[in-house]
Amino acid sequence: MYLVLLGPPGAGKGTQAKRLAERLNLPHISTGDILRQNVKAGTPLGKEAKGIMDKGLLVPDDLVASMLDQRFNNPDIKKGFILDGYPRTLSQAKTLDEILGRKKFAVDIVVYLNTSDEVIIKRLTGRLVCSKCGANFHKVNMPPKVSGLCDNCNGELYQRSDDNEITVRKRLEVYKNEVASLIKYYEQQKKLHSLNADLDAQEVLEQIISLCAKV
Repeated sequence: MYLVLLGPPGAGKGTQAKRLAERLNLPHISTGDILRQNVKAGTPLGKEAKGIMDKGLLVPDDLVASMLDQRFNNPDIKKGFILDGYPRTLSQAKTLDEILGRKKFAVDIVVYLNTSDEVIIKRLTGRLVCSKCGANFHKVNMPPKVSGLCDNCNGELYQRSDDNEITVRKRLEVYKNEVASLIKYYEQQKKLHSLNADLDAQEVLEQIISLCAKV
């Protein structure tokens, strides 16, 4: 089962990907994680990415694609994966298909976590992030056991500067413009399934599991 999770910032992709990985016994692949791992390990791709990031620039698509290409060589993906955070554009979707095609794999199902703007704003403006391990918490929905500290590593929690309503609305506008062609691409392939992600996380998880059982 090769599953791609799509959705706007705050839709819960990371949370659902981790839970799905446990339920389906498949690796959770996040481009953010892969990028951090390459930089930390000092791989040739990681060094190249760090040089770009140190200049305050975005890591280009071809570099991220190369990291994914390498990751897909690992034997743990032979039975499938949960891909979170990629693709974000039509160009990336086509690149993903090309990479998987060379390895004789293909995306089976794309789940779009359709989330209302107001719910996203509520989620993101209350989000807390661990300064050490990057784990996410929420002031209301998922507070840490000890205020201000990560449950996993005891790192200090902070709120991202861009997690404010004005910035979130701008990010959503950009996302909607970018994702329109991506949604159409997967609709044409008859792989896209849209779910109401305003619901409780457990309800959304069970709906995704149900969809996967039908593929």
